[in-house]
Amino acid sequence: MATFVICHGAWDGGWFWKEPASELQKLGHVVYRPTFTGLGERKHLGTPNTNLETHIEDILNLFEFEQLDHVFLVGHSYGGTVITGVAERIPEKIQRLVYIDGYVLEDGQSMADLFGDSPLPDQLKTLSEVYGDGWEVPFPSEQRYDSRVSAQPLQTFLQRLEVKNPQTKQLPRTYIACTERGEAPQYGPIAKIAERAKVLGWQYFELLTGHNPNLTMPRETGLLLDRVSKG
Repeated sequence: MATFVICHGAWDGGWFWKEPASELQKLGHVVYRPTFTGLGERKHLGTPNTNLETHIEDILNLFEFEQLDHVFLVGHSYGGTVITGVAERIPEKIQRLVYIDGYVLEDGQSMADLFGDSPLPDQLKTLSEVYGDGWEVPFPSEQRYDSRVSAQPLQTFLQRLEVKNPQTKQLPRTYIACTERGEAPQYGPIAKIAERAKVLGWQYFELLTGHNPNLTMPRETGLLLDRVSKG
């Protein structure tokens, strides 16, 4: 039996990972799927100061108050930036870092920095100015994948992360790439990160599905996480 903490992506919440979590629980695992401040059922708690550090603190507090140890810390998409930050603080409590089509930050990077000269970060800022009082980014498409998605605090994309802890660098890591994610601009950095994970020798798997395998392949995603937990 393993303990999983699943960190969701931008615009959604812990609810987004209910089905894969259920599959893991059927296999006897303990699963936490917290929702970040300012999103999902906690959207009323967001402020202009909600940033990446806020979400890192959300998970650090979960570890502290649930007294978690030997955790498989999973980050989907934007959640990858959060688990990297958590690992900087408490590497001794983490069994393995698992990125599911996740963004991985290096020292001094923000998520926006991963896009280089792409106009996407500026487009998100404009969305926040026009529709989000300058601090929230509405979901950038009229076609939502779920009616429950909510605006994402802008600073979560802009705040840079320090990645310096030598203990953290020793943590085992897994990358699960979703190979049918498509060619949308937001996925460009993910493709590069997945390739780099292979070069670095991380445990590596692929799912033949889109960017949200929790929606399209929930059972398979749960079974793959179970496999990861077994080494």
